[in-house]
Amino acid sequence: MSSYKIRKIQPEDNQQVAEVVRTVLVEMGVPKVGTAYEDKALDDMHATYDFPRMEYFVVENEEKVIGCAGIAPLKGLDEEICELQKMYFLPEARGKGMGTQMMDTCLKFAKAEGFKKCYIETLPYMQDARKLYVKTGFESLEKPLGDTGHYNCTVWMIKDI
Repeated sequence: MSSYKIRKIQPEDNQQVAEVVRTVLVEMGVPKVGTAYEDKALDDMHATYDFPRMEYFVVENEEKVIGCAGIAPLKGLDEEICELQKMYFLPEARGKGMGTQMMDTCLKFAKAEGFKKCYIETLPYMQDARKLYVKTGFESLEKPLGDTGHYNCTVWMIKDI
């Protein structure tokens, strides 16, 4: 029996989270340079998000991390804009509504922290992710915002929260 649970990341989740993110990026054929794959923060996401106005969440099923996403202030821009970061799900988490639930969890956190808008960067061929973003009210932008360092991500979206 499956028991999905969204919760805040714990230090013992770090390795599993890094594996989820990198596994999905490889599966999707994402370049390793200029994307989340090469982020040093990936190996210690608990510490990376252990700051005010930041939180990282995991989806757990039977003690296994199968998905994750975080909220943080968008670097290099207005403090009223946050970024949805590193939202990835293993195949066994897909098609079960976990993306919508995770999005809701992240946006509720962002709103409680006083953010007014949420920004996302993704890739054109990550179609399921883009469908979720549109479904939850994100709109396309013509150029990137802030300074994420992910120059290979060429789809930019934003949403009022």
